[in-house]
Amino acid sequence: MVLFDELADASEALSVTSKRNEKVAILAAVLRRLDSSEVIAATAYLTGTTPTGRIGIGWATLSEVRAAAAAEPSLTISEVAELVESMEAMSGPGVGADRRHALGALLGRSTGREQRLIRGLLGGELRQGALDGVMTAAVASAGDVPVGAVRRAAMMAGDLGVAAHAALVGGLAALEAVRLQPLRPVQPMLATAAADIGSAMEVVGRAQVDWKLDGARVQAHRRGQDVRLFTRNLNDVTERLPEVAETVRALPGGDLVLDGEAMGLADDGSPRKFQDTMRRSTELQAFFFDVLYANGAPVHDAPLSERTAILADLVPEPSRLPSIVTADVVEADEFLAAAIDAGHEGVMVKDLEQPYEAGRRGKGWLKVKPVYTFDLVVLAVERGSGRRTEWWSNIHLGARVAGSRDEFVMVGKTFKGMTDEMLRWQTARFEELRVGEELIGGRNAMRVRPEQVVEIAVDGVQRSTTYLGGAALRFARVRRYRADKSPAEADTIDAVRALL
Repeated sequence: MVLFDELADASEALSVTSKRNEKVAILAAVLRRLDSSEVIAATAYLTGTTPTGRIGIGWATLSEVRAAAAAEPSLTISEVAELVESMEAMSGPGVGADRRHALGALLGRSTGREQRLIRGLLGGELRQGALDGVMTAAVASAGDVPVGAVRRAAMMAGDLGVAAHAALVGGLAALEAVRLQPLRPVQPMLATAAADIGSAMEVVGRAQVDWKLDGARVQAHRRGQDVRLFTRNLNDVTERLPEVAETVRALPGGDLVLDGEAMGLADDGSPRKFQDTMRRSTELQAFFFDVLYANGAPVHDAPLSERTAILADLVPEPSRLPSIVTADVVEADEFLAAAIDAGHEGVMVKDLEQPYEAGRRGKGWLKVKPVYTFDLVVLAVERGSGRRTEWWSNIHLGARVAGSRDEFVMVGKTFKGMTDEMLRWQTARFEELRVGEELIGGRNAMRVRPEQVVEIAVDGVQRSTTYLGGAALRFARVRRYRADKSPAEADTIDAVRALL
């Protein structure tokens, strides 16, 4: 059995090199030494997560629990996995105290570098550059198998650890045996953004164009009468969506795997806001746009045109997305306008010959939706996390009160869209504007004079009870800082609320 300290040693080595090939070599060397029972857990740990995902231990708990480091390593990977799983399984009254006690015991048996790895894993803040792509290459190297076979098995299993186990224990034959199975979620196919319909059609040509809903991605599985529903992150949400499960249970087609969106509808059929869908404050309806498995066989490798025909035979029109097939940019643009007029996000432009590539983001699916921008004022900043701790990273954004030149109301915050160069610049800039420090939303923040205007791109705006203006930005990211604009020229809260 391999000591957990070997993973901690590899993690430190990964963090000090930026060379992909060196990272792959470090990971492959560890993978080759593993016992078969350790592969799944070790693969998760080395990619910055745990086999069960987040377990309810936040940074506040991690900061509170202290333990002297062990002088010598003694924990095996399997022991750590068992202890972490036991913390995840804890529930009921006093669960917080129980987890703190268990965490303290685990840290007390860990060396210093093991403690750093455990804190990074449980806090979700491990920054060592071992993402899934690097680990996939390392598994292929360690198992002496094609990287494409590892990637495909990981997509079909919905878990890179399962693919790693197959590669290292059974080789290529075991990888090829990992196939799509109803009730086992797969990673969803992803889309690439396109600027507009014209550029999307230029890539795809004659295409299927679907409405893009502002809902929650749902992957529906059925085997016999057993139905399971999964999110885009492969979390099981069957119990939370009984009406969607009943819809799937009533469909023809034997064993099924469908891809779609779930969202709430108002009485007039218009879409409810995304936050209402996510809060599950209304009954949800499913709209399916793809089929991966039907009538007892996988169909994900068939071209989209064939899968769409199968979907039409299985799913009634009210439970499918509105869709057209066209090579006409004007017709596709009109279809986009209709989607937006109906209150939806935009459209997806899809290659008719494209198979369903689980977990891949390519040119086969292109999303087209409006991007809105606001010129807002920075009101406060927070330190970043991970490698951003040295910079003022997270910026709190304010919209101007209509009729005023220097009154602002907060509408959200973001840390997205910032390059390292921008982070260095804004850290120096905000120090110049420092007013004082205070708690904002329970986090330490530095108030700054409201003088810096920043252009923010958003996907939309949602109602908010947190912010005084009653509106919060959705998916906000920085486009650029505006040295050419004064705070008096920033957009008003009325302009922000107009997108509600």
